[in-house]
Amino acid sequence: MLLSALLGIIGVIFVYFMAQSVVPKVLVTFTKAAPVSKVSLSSSYLLGGRILAKADGVDKCTVNVFVLDASSKGVSGKLVVLSGMKDDLEVVSDMDGKAQFEITSNAEGQYELSASVDGVALGRSLKVTFRN
Repeated sequence: MLLSALLGIIGVIFVYFMAQSVVPKVLVTFTKAAPVSKVSLSSSYLLGGRILAKADGVDKCTVNVFVLDASSKGVSGKLVVLSGMKDDLEVVSDMDGKAQFEITSNAEGQYELSASVDGVALGRSLKVTFRN
């Protein structure tokens, strides 16, 4: 009789432990959504943080590219290429979907910059100017 009562208590403790720790973890694992990684080119955009700088090779223009999905949430880990200067620049988007470029030039002029994400053009451009 004592042994059967002890086994009953152990069974209740075991069921309580399973209900409190194992089952919620399994449910979370099965119900967690996969991270969104599909880029929406129509939602993504270029934004000039600073688009006028001295043409001294030190002063910087800042261009941000925001890589977004169809719900306007940032998509991380995407290769963003900024074109329009002498050389293309590459940055990988951060956790917020932002790729930041700081550009310098020794030559005066206005440059029309465009961006692509994983090799696909955004279809928008931005002008930056360097002056003496």
